[in-house]
Amino acid sequence: MLTVSGLVKRFGGFTAVNNVSFEVEQGEILGLIGPNGSGKSTIFNMLSGTLTPSAGSISFEGAEIAGLAPHNIINRGVGRTFQIPRPFHRLSMFDNVVLAGFYGQGSHSRAKAEQAAERALAMVGLSTDRQMSVEGLGAAGLKKLELAKALATAPRLLLADESLGGLDESEMDQAAEMLRTIRDELGITIIWVEHIMGVLMRVVDRVMVLDHGEKIAEGLPGAVAADPRVIEVYLGTDAAAAVTTPLRA
Repeated sequence: MLTVSGLVKRFGGFTAVNNVSFEVEQGEILGLIGPNGSGKSTIFNMLSGTLTPSAGSISFEGAEIAGLAPHNIINRGVGRTFQIPRPFHRLSMFDNVVLAGFYGQGSHSRAKAEQAAERALAMVGLSTDRQMSVEGLGAAGLKKLELAKALATAPRLLLADESLGGLDESEMDQAAEMLRTIRDELGITIIWVEHIMGVLMRVVDRVMVLDHGEKIAEGLPGAVAADPRVIEVYLGTDAAAAVTTPLRA
């Protein structure tokens, strides 16, 4: 579904991402991990069109998308969430999602966007009340709203950016389970950037690890957690323990 080859991003003399290549198969969940500054967000920004690669290619379903504008990439079926939710406070919760739906539908049909919003809000467990304000939504509610907005764009590939940030343990488990449900029930392929390794490792099919803009490991969760290079990057944490908790049913 997605093929990334030799991806590079430079900011002046600083190379944030250096020659990163990977593939994502349809229907899988790929975990993308690494310490702060490792290049995860930069890769997401290039995949979603916020940044243009300095070199390399990004092929989605056989078509090159590197350098396209974000709305064109969304229109092709790549949706994303953002690490820090920034809803439009002057719009209702429903209309926040409707606005996202316009991009995904590829038209100016209000009816289609509303249908997409209703489905997305129901999927993440938020109210479809068209008058409900975004005010008062806690961290978990805002993360759900962010996910609903992405789903309303009708993605075939979802870039989930730190969906667990700011949540308590119970909310983390619910959010992780929701991502797995989105894959299983909607058939949406997911790339998930996350710092909470213990939860991510129980859900993803494969893991890719970045450090200083370069890929240092890729493979099944157990093998990656036991990789000496990964353990060294996460020195001070028990990387192997991230996969000792059984996958929840």
